[in-house]
Amino acid sequence: MAKVILKKKTDVETTAPSEVKSYARKIWLAGLGAYAKVGQEGSEYIQELIETGQAVEKKGKKVVDQQLEAANSQIDNVKGDVTSFKGKVEVQLDKVEKAFDARVASALNRFGIASKHDVETLSAKLDGLTALLERVARKH
Repeated sequence: MAKVILKKKTDVETTAPSEVKSYARKIWLAGLGAYAKVGQEGSEYIQELIETGQAVEKKGKKVVDQQLEAANSQIDNVKGDVTSFKGKVEVQLDKVEKAFDARVASALNRFGIASKHDVETLSAKLDGLTALLERVARKH
């Protein structure tokens, strides 16, 4: 019995290194095959990725342009609303200013203080009288 066990050990000892060499060779060949395949198909794959990226970029630009156009349209609408509102505010402000001026003038008139219009009218009359007096003085 001891001989049979020795014989089996001997078979295992001789076949194991050859099997390891066989597997190592297969691994080596698989690596070389992968390298060659990547070399051949790698450039095609990269080109495919580039084309896909270009398509995505084009779609992205289109979406950005649409959103930008929509935003600009909204801005234009708001500008129009603001301009319209500004015009209405200016009209109301003019009305308030005129009403304020009229009330101040009325209050000053009640106190006996002459208005700007009254002073201008008197000034014009004084200028006329001064000119008339100068003409009369020259004749004498």
